Amino acid sequence: MTVSDQASFTVSTTDQLSPADWDAFVAARPDGHLLQTSGWAALKGCVGWQAERVALRQDGQIVAGAQVLLRRLPWGQTLAYVPKGPLVDWRNAAQTRALLDALRTASAPHRPALLKLEPDLPDSAHLELILQSYALRRGHPVQPRSTVHLDLSRGSEAVLAGMKQKWRYNVRLAERKGVTVRPMSAADLPAWHAMNTETGQRDGFGVHEPGYYQAAFELFPADQARWLLAEFEGQPLAAIVVFALGGKSWYMWGASSSLERSRMPNHALQWAGLTWAAQRGCASYDLWGIPDEVGENPAAFAEDFVDQKGGLWGVYRFKQGFGGQVVRYTGAWDLEMSGIGRRVYHLARRLRG
Repeated sequence: MTVSDQASFTVSTTDQLSPADWDAFVAARPDGHLLQTSGWAALKGCVGWQAERVALRQDGQIVAGAQVLLRRLPWGQTLAYVPKGPLVDWRNAAQTRALLDALRTASAPHRPALLKLEPDLPDSAHLELILQSYALRRGHPVQPRSTVHLDLSRGSEAVLAGMKQKWRYNVRLAERKGVTVRPMSAADLPAWHAMNTETGQRDGFGVHEPGYYQAAFELFPADQARWLLAEFEGQPLAAIVVFALGGKSWYMWGASSSLERSRMPNHALQWAGLTWAAQRGCASYDLWGIPDEVGENPAAFAEDFVDQKGGLWGVYRFKQGFGGQVVRYTGAWDLEMSGIGRRVYHLARRLRG
């Protein structure tokens, strides 16, 4: 496609895009992601974000698009944020420029300080050059840049065989020690909230208010979200939430109590989660977030990282035992919408530490 073909695109915005049509487009894309779905926009609406969707059509079909989340900043402008998007062929200059222009137009009434893009694409020097060619600058990431992907295309038993020996043993040990895993119902949400609060306090990270998870439980259908609870003799021990879309799945949230940890409920939950995703036809299972130092140089942390403390290192010790491949995403890229706004935004970030 040449630049002269740009006029062949027509732009559809939120009012002209049904959630069903948009979600079908996202699910069919190889770079599609849960965070670009209408359900995710509805969930973020519970905590103050507003969503706008922009799509490019060619011959009546959606060929590119982005869901933008907008949130008011303290000085009156907004942050325009595209989580795990936009969904576009970055090598197609006409398509990409048309979409970026449409995003500028759609977000302009909200007075954005900047437009933050965070494509769900692996990091590479070649991609970096392409993104820079569209006047994008490196920005501060919102989502974790580095993660571990498990390959489910060979089936869950192959994943089990690829785990470290101790992790395979712990998966089986949980069952022998009487741990059971079942789908959660709405009646189990108070147990989730209690364990989630305990986990945040114990491990030192922030969690959302109960209403956020209540909304997520109600918004996402059972074939897209699996809430799993591990119990021993009726006592809740731990829980996780796994999402699936298209051929991909993500372990997004987890919570656990301090009870009966030697029964390995978290190993049982991950096994149940990835088995569900494999049965749904997902080819990948994203364990969602490890220290970025690992993503920058996986070989340096393949085995010996016992001296690393705090942050996501404890999480990585657990996740790396399931095998899989370390993946590092390209991260966040900012498109300047207001020179002063962008400078104030980054100053505010520095002042917050």
